[in-house]
Amino acid sequence: MAETVQYYGTGRRKAAIARVFLRPGSGEFKVNGKAFEEYFVTPSQRVSAKQALASTETGASFNVLARVNGGGVAGQAEAVRLGITRALMLFNVELRKKLKAEGMVTRDPRAKERKKYGQKGARKRFQFSKR
Repeated sequence: MAETVQYYGTGRRKAAIARVFLRPGSGEFKVNGKAFEEYFVTPSQRVSAKQALASTETGASFNVLARVNGGGVAGQAEAVRLGITRALMLFNVELRKKLKAEGMVTRDPRAKERKKYGQKGARKRFQFSKR
């Protein structure tokens, strides 16, 4: 039995985690078992998720299978982008230079700041009353 060739990459953004598999194929894109257009509804989410494939011009040569959980849909789209980027770098190391120049290799470290005790939120305080 022949093993299927696939490249794996994990992407994270805020609370979203994406496990992305790139398999040689016709350009089919599935996210959590749904079609790409059905899962990512807005154009900005679609552009964000496919950015790595578009910049390296490899969109038509791979089938993308992504499993995403946690966070919101916009964070999930960016997590998928990082997962695709990492999988593409396993496929071809020379693509790293182009992806790095477009800022797709670095994981975005921004996340929700924790709520502090004695305060209403992370920064917001309870209302101060002089009298």
